[in-house]
Amino acid sequence: MRPAMAARKSDKPTVVGERESRLQGEGVCGNDTSMTGQPAPDNVGPESIGITSLMDIANKARSHPKHRFQNLYRLLNLPNVVQVWHRLNKNASAGIDKVTAQDYGTDLYANLRNLEQRLKDKRYRCKGIRRTFIPKSNGKQRPLGIPALEDKIVQQAVADILKSIFEVDFLACSFAYRPARGAGDAVASLSANLQWGPFGYVVESDIRGFFDDVNHDWLLEMLKQRIDDKALLALINQWLKAKVHRPDGKAVKPLAGTPQGGVISPILANIYLHFALDLWFERKIKPKLRGKSFLLRYADDYVLAFQHYRDAKAVYGSLPARLRKFGLNLAEEKTTMVRFSRFWPSQRRRLKFLGFEFYWWPGLDGKPRVLRRTALGKLKSLRQSLTEWIKQSRQKRLYQLARACSH
Repeated sequence: MRPAMAARKSDKPTVVGERESRLQGEGVCGNDTSMTGQPAPDNVGPESIGITSLMDIANKARSHPKHRFQNLYRLLNLPNVVQVWHRLNKNASAGIDKVTAQDYGTDLYANLRNLEQRLKDKRYRCKGIRRTFIPKSNGKQRPLGIPALEDKIVQQAVADILKSIFEVDFLACSFAYRPARGAGDAVASLSANLQWGPFGYVVESDIRGFFDDVNHDWLLEMLKQRIDDKALLALINQWLKAKVHRPDGKAVKPLAGTPQGGVISPILANIYLHFALDLWFERKIKPKLRGKSFLLRYADDYVLAFQHYRDAKAVYGSLPARLRKFGLNLAEEKTTMVRFSRFWPSQRRRLKFLGFEFYWWPGLDGKPRVLRRTALGKLKSLRQSLTEWIKQSRQKRLYQLARACSH
């Protein structure tokens, strides 16, 4: 069922409103608003002259944090499309149209010229999403959405534009799908903060089915914080509403969500949680707490650490309502508050994050240290995968194994 967006004016998404921004940290503070409630474009410098590359966009986004960009759609031109093609994973699975990179590349220049012309004439249409499933370590299946090849090309071009704009806005607490950052950096940062910070209570949490529950109306409002280009927003909305073709042959039009596996989904996910979670905690919650605290997020998996129990309990209790406002729900089985302190070293007091278990334990010098090890569930899954691979490969010759490992 589609997340309800009530018809009353007071219940409309107010990410962009000045008053909501100041109170909840959901938008750019102090924006002027037009009659429609949207921030008025900050027309500092003529974009038709100054904005000619992704670097220009990033520089302007950094120097003018209230600016809403116009005329972005025109950047979906042949030179940018060609650049995207060269970076495209040519071995990725084909979409619903079954066109592979090898097929498309047989007449590459003509195909890309045709794609550019359809974009210019507003005749480009998304071909839909092919639904497939991959096994998870817990025995369940993870749904993936595979776009058609041309959709991947255009999505990547738009994703590059969005990254140039929003990357300068993202906070240091966010680690997923960002340049020069990754899971290893998130794990190292968490270890260092817990080891050297005054934190004694940790809330570890996950969002249930995040990619399936992203509210389209909220997401578009968030994008409008920085984008004043109807053509580009309509293109993104087209991908959000694209039909999902299931393995049983049925096609379903989604009411919410962004396909996990789509080229543009990672940046859209970061934008969504930047407004729904990161800014809310850093600008509204954190200043009101008695002690120190920090948020560390990797996609929809995040950890909150607090100096005082009262702060931890208050935020832990407010998380469900905050996420429900944006159509999201906590994964209760993965959400808990634990006492995590150097004064209570124990392997039983553990927190899990990105496949690792963190715990306090005396080091070689006798002083308590934050240690980590591979989570037992993850380790069991890896052992099972390795055992299965050995069974399947024991009869193969060495050159066959080498060839398989090289691909």
